[in-house]
Amino acid sequence: MKIVRYRADGITNFGIMEEDGTIRDLVGSPFEALNPSSKTVHLSDVQLLAPVEAPRIIGVGLNYAEHAREAGKELPTKPMLFMKPSTSVVGPDEAIIYPHQGKNIHYEAELAVVIGSPARRVSEARALDYVLGYTCGNDVSERTIQFAEMQTGTMLIGKGFDTFCPLGPCITTDLDPGNLQLQARLNGEVKQSESTSDLIFSVPQLISYISAAFTMLPGDVIMTGTPSGVGPFVPGDVVEIEIEGIGTLSNPVVAEE
Repeated sequence: MKIVRYRADGITNFGIMEEDGTIRDLVGSPFEALNPSSKTVHLSDVQLLAPVEAPRIIGVGLNYAEHAREAGKELPTKPMLFMKPSTSVVGPDEAIIYPHQGKNIHYEAELAVVIGSPARRVSEARALDYVLGYTCGNDVSERTIQFAEMQTGTMLIGKGFDTFCPLGPCITTDLDPGNLQLQARLNGEVKQSESTSDLIFSVPQLISYISAAFTMLPGDVIMTGTPSGVGPFVPGDVVEIEIEGIGTLSNPVVAEE
């Protein structure tokens, strides 16, 4: 099942998208129940939005074995976590704004996990019961600022600029997060290509670890980390993130005015 959040005629709603592009409105929020109504629209007549609104975003650093080796780092023994502001979120086809401070900004293709129900002290065995579904994410990062922050033991501004967390195009349910093919393309050229089977900490491990500390809420998003092949982009570029079973998230890059 593919859940979308969209705007049509000035109204924002959730819906279930079928293979032919038909979207059937949901009654209420998908975090409450998946109750489709009789009203339908077509994908071609709506604007897709980020599939969750103003989520808490938990990022995971160095969570692919090959990416850790690429960075010359030892494999972490515990998840390396950080958070991104809700204002960093944009949806499909929305611009990634290249800020005035930008010197070396990278794309990072990631599987994003959308929490569906409150989760506190969840076991790994039950962790996926608390997941609504999965979407494509791009953990955009200003490396010059990020690496300077990391020298002081922090990581926020380099990851947290407005528009630095594209999400979409939909939330897909009933996937195996441990074996999905993920790809990043820059102007159509493949830059990252890996399976989530290379994750150091699996989705159930991440949910269990995080929920042992604080309650995860419906709509929270875990950005599970990026594989090897990260690299820079500049204004005028187009970044695409594609994940098996979900679809493609595309965003142009535009210089801040």
